[in-house]
Amino acid sequence: MRTFADGPLPDGLLDQWKRWERGRNKPDEFYRPLIAATLGTVVESIFGEHRAPYRARTTDDLLVVRSGMDTHELVQRIRRSSVDDSTLDALALTVEQLCCDYVRRDPHELIADSRQWLMQLNPLLDERLTLPQHRDVLDAAGWLTLLVGCLEHDTGQTLASEATRIAAMQLGTEAGNNSIVGWAHEMRAWIALTTGRYRDVIRAAQAGQDAAGRRSVSVQLLAQEAKAWARMGDDRNVSRALEKGRVLLDSLPYPERPDNHFVVDPEKFDFYAMDCYRLIGDDKLAELHASEIIRKTTAADGTNLSPMRKAEASLTLGIVAARRGDLADAIKLGHEALAIDRRSQPSLLMVGSELDQLLQDRYPDEADTRDFHDAMIAATRQTAGSVPGGGRK
Repeated sequence: MRTFADGPLPDGLLDQWKRWERGRNKPDEFYRPLIAATLGTVVESIFGEHRAPYRARTTDDLLVVRSGMDTHELVQRIRRSSVDDSTLDALALTVEQLCCDYVRRDPHELIADSRQWLMQLNPLLDERLTLPQHRDVLDAAGWLTLLVGCLEHDTGQTLASEATRIAAMQLGTEAGNNSIVGWAHEMRAWIALTTGRYRDVIRAAQAGQDAAGRRSVSVQLLAQEAKAWARMGDDRNVSRALEKGRVLLDSLPYPERPDNHFVVDPEKFDFYAMDCYRLIGDDKLAELHASEIIRKTTAADGTNLSPMRKAEASLTLGIVAARRGDLADAIKLGHEALAIDRRSQPSLLMVGSELDQLLQDRYPDEADTRDFHDAMIAATRQTAGSVPGGGRK
C-alpha cells in the first residue's frame, strides 16, 4: 500500500495535504489515487470538493421542508393507521435524522426517543399493508433497532446491546435489507473489538462482508477487521484489509448524509486508518490522520462536530507524544479526550488504556502518570455504573 516503503514520509506532508484540500496545485487524475494510497486514505478525503459540515437540524425542520408534515402529524397518521407513501417517506426521514443525531445528542435521550418510535411502529406491522409498505416499516424498525444497540454499547450496556443487535439482524433479514444485516454484523465486530475478542471480530467482519457485498458498510467491516489484525500484531493483514476498504470506498459515490451514523464517508475512513497506524507503530501516518481528523471535526467557531472522533484522535496524538518523550503534551491530550462528554465509553477506554499503559511503562514515577491513571479508573467506574434503560447508579 505504501509507496514510501524505503523511508519515512516526507516532512511537511500534512501542510501539503491541507494545500491540496484548498484546491491549490492539485495533481492530475493519474497521480491522485497514488497519493491517496500513499497516505492511506481515499481520493475524496484529499481532493474532493470542499463540503461545509451539516448544520444541526431538528426532525421537524426536515420533515416540513421535505414532506410537508411535522412530527405531530406523522405520529397521528401512524396512530390512525393512515399509512400511505408520503407517510412512509416522512417516517424514513425521521429515522434518518435520528441516526444523524447519534454524534450530537445525549445518548440516553436518543435511546428513549428511538424506543418511542419503535413502539409507534410495532402496531403498523399488524396492519394490512402492501408488501413494499410492510418492507418500509421493517426497514425503519431495523435502523432504529441498530441505533438503539449502538447507543446501549456506548453507555456500557453490553448485554442489552447484544440482544438488540440480534433483533436488528432479524428485522434486516425479514426485510431483505442487506445493509441492515451488514451493520448488525458490524455491531458484533465492534462489541468483540472493545471486549478484546479479536478472532471474533474477524469472523463477524468477514460474515458481514459476505452478507453486504459492495455496500458502504463493508468498508467499516474491513476497518474493524484491520483493527483486530493490528491488535494481534499482523501488519500484513492490516494493510490488506485497509487497502480493500480504501479501494471500495473510492468506488462509491459520496453520501448525501455523511453525518448518518450508518454511512461511511472519507473522513470516517481516515479515523479507522489512524487507529491501525497507531497500533502498528507508524507514528508519522497516525499523527497525520489524527491531526486531520481534529481539523475537520472542528468548526470555524470552535464547535466540536464529532466529539467521539476528536477524543480518539487526541488520544492518538497523546500516544505519539509519549513515544517521542513529550510527557506534558501526552498528559494534556489524554485529559482533553477524557473530558469530552459525548463518548463511546468502550472505545474511549480501549484507546485510553493504551496511553495509560504506555505512560506507566515509560514514566512510572511521574505524578502526572498517576493522575491520568486515576482518571482512567474513574472513567472505567463510570462505565461500570451504567444500567439498562439509560440511567446511572
